[in-house]
Amino acid sequence: MKIIKPIVILLMLFSFLVVSLTGIVRIPEIQRYFSFIYNFINASQLAFLHDWSGFVLVITIVTHLIIKRKWLYSFLDLKHKISPKLFKIVGLIFIALIFAYFSYYFIIRRSTHQSINLSGVEIKDYNGEKLGSITDFRENSIKGVQNIDKGSYRLEVGGLVNKSASYNYDDLLKKTVYQKIVTLDCVEGWSVKALWKGLLVRDLIADLDIKPEAKSIIFYAQDGYSTSFPIDYVLNNDIILAYNLNGVELPPERGFPLQLVAEQKWGYKWIKWITKIEISDDINYKGYWEQRGYNNNGDLNGSKFQ
Repeated sequence: MKIIKPIVILLMLFSFLVVSLTGIVRIPEIQRYFSFIYNFINASQLAFLHDWSGFVLVITIVTHLIIKRKWLYSFLDLKHKISPKLFKIVGLIFIALIFAYFSYYFIIRRSTHQSINLSGVEIKDYNGEKLGSITDFRENSIKGVQNIDKGSYRLEVGGLVNKSASYNYDDLLKKTVYQKIVTLDCVEGWSVKALWKGLLVRDLIADLDIKPEAKSIIFYAQDGYSTSFPIDYVLNNDIILAYNLNGVELPPERGFPLQLVAEQKWGYKWIKWITKIEISDDINYKGYWEQRGYNNNGDLNGSKFQ
């Protein structure tokens, strides 16, 4: 038992250090000074380290309290109900079970959700232009890859409209099809040129009879992510809701069933796993990363930060 205490203290200090550093790197105002880190680890892996080390920190703190025993023992008023030795053994077994469960959740389940399964032969060049690969994109979503069932999927479109709509996947495929090469540029410093195929956002909302007070369009994703644009951005430009990438059906890690091809915008505006579109009058709506300091416009030729 004596060796457990120093090990727990060292783990506590180490996990606290990792939580602090990974948290600091993810702060938008500071992130620009640590951009080199993304040459070695992507945003999703950084978030994983942050969450995992936070969990380890909590476990080691509770384990330390069990080892110390006196304060926790008296707090629970167990002086005459359970022996100190039995209390320590039961407590450590309980902690070990929790650790095993969350190890399964963090490592096993998250790794299986991020596998790549292409459903066809990917196009590598188009009209003489060299294209990037699906595998060139970095997985940096906020909650890992979302797996959406094609059969039960619904895209809800509403808000400041006189006629809301709901589309299943087959409905989307019946819309006029467009495709073009657009490069996704990420604030982490990487980019991928790809051939995107799908329907236009303005075609999707054309029959909804948008109300005059509408100023913005908000996109929502399966994982809770969201982002917004001025309504004129999608009405005056050929903005694609893509369901096909480089000639293959959009894989789950790229946002099946729909990813917004937000051309001339930074990658954090390219929302994936879209389940809802809202027409709104809120010109100041801020999505997930915009709430955390990124520029709400997301223009490539503008500032990355507010």
